[in-house]
Amino acid sequence: MPVTAVVGAQWGDEGKGRIIDYLAQQADVVIRFQGGDNAGHTVINEFGKHALHLIPSGIFNPQTVNIIGSGCVVNPQSLLDEMATLEAAGVGLENLWISNRAQMVMSYHRLIDALEETARGPDTIGTTKRGIGPAYADKATRAGLRLGDLLQSDWLEARLDGALRQANERIRILGGDAVDGQEIFAQLMGFRDRLGHRIIDTVPLLRKALATDARILLEGQLGVMRDLDWGIYPYVTSSNPTASFAASGAGLPARTLDAVIGVVKAYSTCVGDGPFPVELHDATGARLREIGQEFGATTGRPRRCGWFDGVAINYAAWLNGMTALAVTKLDVLDTFAELKICTGYRLADGAVVTDTMPDTALLNQATPIYETWEGWQSSSADCRRWDDLPPQARRYIDRIGQLADVPVRYVSVGAERDQMFEV
Repeated sequence: MPVTAVVGAQWGDEGKGRIIDYLAQQADVVIRFQGGDNAGHTVINEFGKHALHLIPSGIFNPQTVNIIGSGCVVNPQSLLDEMATLEAAGVGLENLWISNRAQMVMSYHRLIDALEETARGPDTIGTTKRGIGPAYADKATRAGLRLGDLLQSDWLEARLDGALRQANERIRILGGDAVDGQEIFAQLMGFRDRLGHRIIDTVPLLRKALATDARILLEGQLGVMRDLDWGIYPYVTSSNPTASFAASGAGLPARTLDAVIGVVKAYSTCVGDGPFPVELHDATGARLREIGQEFGATTGRPRRCGWFDGVAINYAAWLNGMTALAVTKLDVLDTFAELKICTGYRLADGAVVTDTMPDTALLNQATPIYETWEGWQSSSADCRRWDDLPPQARRYIDRIGQLADVPVRYVSVGAERDQMFEV
């Protein structure tokens, strides 16, 4: 595990947190490489149940260095709240660091996010209104503020003045009330006092880690179908959760990436708007949601549920260059007598697609082509080895690996850390 990226292979919510928590027991460094507090990674271990939105999922190993990378956008207040929750549970934060180049999510970003979503009317994207899109937009237009700016008050004040001129004009156009610069500056000074000692240039730390062959995990947020470039645009996040961005967002040379683990549920879920061909609007979809407790870790919104999508995993595996898969929540399927796997899409013109992902307009009209598999109808929750699984479950997992053209290396049969095993 010299440098391993762990990425979502579906629409997000695949269970990446539990994979990172499991792998971090042998990791020296865990780096969150993109995203903000708009999605959570749920981890259950000896410290209880935690939904981590910004802090890397390796934080529960006191020997692991945890870094919020430069590819992230960070709401300082959300980070402080998350830190307080972990400290109250007895989790040490001595090894938590923040890249000085990571962007800040400001209070006005949240306001703009909500105003823009309202202005879209019926054409909503399904944003969480956490300010993530506006923060990345400001980064792209060079109007953003970075965590390192907190350490240089004169520079910060000048940068904030310029940013607010643009932000308040956008707010005015959208019908909102302008924000007060002095109030925001005072708030930022409070963030500096509480977070300043954690804000560092991560490059020297990572150069040393590479030089000593440290085991490094790169943690992505969401999944390939929410990627800004390769997902179901415009129903996507504002960053790149794919492995191609992992090294850059973490602050590492591209050539250092050795392995890519794609995390995939044994079925499909999706939060937010946009095409989702395998979605089930019937009792089976409701049953998957109920058994799997499929509600967003950040928003609490019910997740859209469906059968496993083999087209999506083939696309995700190729695009990310995956070297292994981790299949999570296999136990959710324990009681089903019959399972289905989507192996292709039939488009509106009758064409069948099996090995690529149609663009959004075409995907909106696609219908899934299914093959049927026998269920095992027995509990897998106590399985701790590959051979412990029912033969029907092993065949089902093998089919997932075949469709991805990537070997399955890890299987999860429950939320606890010890319910994960290596194949």
